[in-house]
Amino acid sequence: MPLSTFNFERVIPDQPWRRIGIPVAIVTAVCAIGWEVFVRSLGYSTTLNDTPDLWAQTRESVKPDSIVIVGDSRPLFDMDLDVLQKAFGKRPIQLALAGSCAYPVLADLANDESFHGTVVCGVVPGMFFAPAGPLLETSEMALKRYRNWTPAQRMSHQLGMWLEERVAFLKADELNLGALLARLPIPNRAKAQLPPLLPPYFATVERDRRVRLWAECAQPGPLQTRVREGWLPLFTPPPPPSYIPQEAFFAEMGKKIEARFKDTVAAVDKIRARGGRVVFVRFPMTGKLKEHEDRTQPRSGAWTRLLAETNAPGIYFEDYPELANFQCPEWSHLSAADSIEFTRRLVPHLRDALSN
Repeated sequence: MPLSTFNFERVIPDQPWRRIGIPVAIVTAVCAIGWEVFVRSLGYSTTLNDTPDLWAQTRESVKPDSIVIVGDSRPLFDMDLDVLQKAFGKRPIQLALAGSCAYPVLADLANDESFHGTVVCGVVPGMFFAPAGPLLETSEMALKRYRNWTPAQRMSHQLGMWLEERVAFLKADELNLGALLARLPIPNRAKAQLPPLLPPYFATVERDRRVRLWAECAQPGPLQTRVREGWLPLFTPPPPPSYIPQEAFFAEMGKKIEARFKDTVAAVDKIRARGGRVVFVRFPMTGKLKEHEDRTQPRSGAWTRLLAETNAPGIYFEDYPELANFQCPEWSHLSAADSIEFTRRLVPHLRDALSN
């Protein structure tokens, strides 16, 4: 039957839409205001979400001679862009991503033939050499958005930023229904093991992705405790899957890690061949998290091998008393004030590393 014989007319019911619409609008506004007041009472404030769109916008600002910061959440929290701009005469581009593996972003810069700038790469060995999983997916998702960013997504991002800077409850990964349901206290069962919870939203994010730890998280209290308690489960790898022999599983993981070393050397060589520079940095961690990382990711392991094989300079915070005496309030990141002072003290060591 030809389509022309169908009647697609949609009949709108004859209803008092104005009298219906006004109460609906009022109820919606009251609910939104109530939710906003409630989440602010929990300590949330107006700040941007660190979305793949915001990352893509920042990646687009990279110039051939830019200073670019890559890595996980530690360089994101611990490096102050204002201090670095004053020290080096240009504002660095912040491309570090919380909960990510830095390698895909480093490789992206290496494959960008126009780029011959400086890369400051934060390294947590267990994250940088992650062979697969969510850490890699976080970086790859951001890169995918940058490479395939549509005009509609750009416009939505601009509108979203305007709203996020004014409304506290717009926390995409924290206050939506799915995230709230995921935090229900459901116990593990024999065939239903729940993954560790991600930390709550505990930072402010600016348009150039300058990130600062919330004051509430820098002080003893429920938020700081909740963040602290989340790190050790997140930094503990899950057991091997039961359906693969352990020997085969660890052999495959070993091959992927070896490939990561080889690929990292190639990426650093590409940047260096164009006149660029790469410096690796190990940022502070304290408390039980430091004990855990020192035990599971010792300096003599992946960090030492990374510097030897790439022939790139490295700055390990414990080598310098002026960098080693900072305390991370929740064991993994510096407070906003300490990030400024830490960056000031880091600058001379960056100069030395990049001048060699």
